[in-house]
Amino acid sequence: MPLSFRHALAALPLCALPLAAQAPATPRVTKDAPARSAQAELPLKHAPRPTTAAITPADLMTRVYLYADDSLMGRQVGSVHNDRATDYIAGELRRLGLEPAGENGTYFQSAVERRALVAGSAFGAEGAPLTLGSDFVPRDPIAAIRPFDGLPIVYAGTWGDAALLAGDAVAGKVVVVSTPLDAAGRPTWNNLRIPIVQRFANAAAIAVAGLDGIPPAFTAQLMEPAVGVRGMAAGPRPSANAQPAFVWVTRDAAATLLGTPLAGATPGAQGRIARGSIAFETQPAPGRNVVAILRGSDPVLRNTFVAIGAHNDHVGFDHEPVDHDSLRTVLTVTRPGGADSPERPVTAEEATRIRRMIDSLRALRPARQDSIYNGADDDGSGSMALLEIAESVAAARVKPKRSLLFVWHTGEEAGLFGAQYFTDHPTVSRDSIVAQLNVDMIGRGSASDLQEGGPAYVQLIGSKRLSTELGALVESVGSAARPTPFRFDYTYDANGHPEQYYCRSDHYMYARYGIPVVFFSTGGHRDYHMVTDEPQYLDYPKYAAVTQLIHDVALRVASLDHRPALSAPKPDPRGQCVQ
Repeated sequence: MPLSFRHALAALPLCALPLAAQAPATPRVTKDAPARSAQAELPLKHAPRPTTAAITPADLMTRVYLYADDSLMGRQVGSVHNDRATDYIAGELRRLGLEPAGENGTYFQSAVERRALVAGSAFGAEGAPLTLGSDFVPRDPIAAIRPFDGLPIVYAGTWGDAALLAGDAVAGKVVVVSTPLDAAGRPTWNNLRIPIVQRFANAAAIAVAGLDGIPPAFTAQLMEPAVGVRGMAAGPRPSANAQPAFVWVTRDAAATLLGTPLAGATPGAQGRIARGSIAFETQPAPGRNVVAILRGSDPVLRNTFVAIGAHNDHVGFDHEPVDHDSLRTVLTVTRPGGADSPERPVTAEEATRIRRMIDSLRALRPARQDSIYNGADDDGSGSMALLEIAESVAAARVKPKRSLLFVWHTGEEAGLFGAQYFTDHPTVSRDSIVAQLNVDMIGRGSASDLQEGGPAYVQLIGSKRLSTELGALVESVGSAARPTPFRFDYTYDANGHPEQYYCRSDHYMYARYGIPVVFFSTGGHRDYHMVTDEPQYLDYPKYAAVTQLIHDVALRVASLDHRPALSAPKPDPRGQCVQ
């Protein structure tokens, strides 16, 4: 599941902790039990074993340990490591005998491209140019960019203040926005770009004074070519779909643009005249969807599909390793939702508790430096569940009436890129897809991960939004699937929920076309978007049970003699997702 900022490590309060060097494995640390016995731990490495037709914890363990291994370097879209990961998936599909449904008779569909800043791009005010990389850093909207040279600059105010200008007040202008300062006096910035762009969507350019707060490592990443949806920026520039130029600027640079210090500026104040232009150019990039079909048995219904999806990418690696155990201990105490938990300082009481927990771990093993975001749960668990389901159905003597369409989407973490491209350019008729089951982060959800978790706990999102019939079917299967029925949590599916999960994973790209969806997850945890999301922390028996549930739901939908009925209007496929 994507975040606007993937490397939350930089802001973690680790500076108060002495960090050391190398360890073979990490325990399951809970709030009340800092370490379990070494005998209860899963290993850091696991030798693969042949998989079977049944969906089993052992099979899933073999697959996840392979797919989330350090050798795949975090599977980031745009990298050769993501292509290597998809090679494994395609090899398994070939072994299982599934039909290729990508491009040119392959299992692959190219879905992304890279965009690089055009040489000579500049931003500043008349008589006061800014320096790229230190004063300002552009963010590529992966679209045509509006011209802003010669336009007036206006100050909108501080984000979140009641006096902040409305979007209409800055239409066609260059708008400067400041951000609140944190306790250390640094500008806040994380998770602000998207809402700011939405508010000032009609501006010619948006300069946000948050660059002083962005960690240098992430600033360097912003300067690198960005990966986006294939063909999204094609066409003449400017175009009807052009976006405002977006740049992060320092507070001093914002003062230069306005001609007055930010502290003394009032919303609506007119600044200088903007000068410059920003443009990006397209380059080829690694990153592909994997698409396969398992044909159904009915001569008519086999031409319709139940799509089952997961995302094949994660967020790569850092160049600055941290101590794995120390990080995970800090996460346990201060950020139980990982990167989804707010950043905050460690209290004195928490620091004592953290130190005690780390000392207990050091008694078991030395430290281990870690820099790779393995993504075992996000979404190694979903990707490998799809392979297990494919292997199970492929080996079954009786096939469902409808065909199963398996799609491993790339670039979900970067912005749902692969799902967007596939649903805009499907390799089967879009109208032939009767439902989509999205599988993302199903390997956890124990009581130690979430207070409401446990062996029967599953989160459902979107299951009743377009088709109440589909939602009822999932509940029926969940009730009959095991001696203890699954306990479905709809909390995160509530309208207006601040996490906006309905808009944050691949299923929405199908839902926007009126395809009923169900998003299966076992929820967040301390390792979300952290280097600590490794295979040894997954709950494999529960993971197998949830995978079996999704298998059963897919077969039930694939055996219906009708499409799941729509109970809500189809959304605008080009509209903004609102939960």
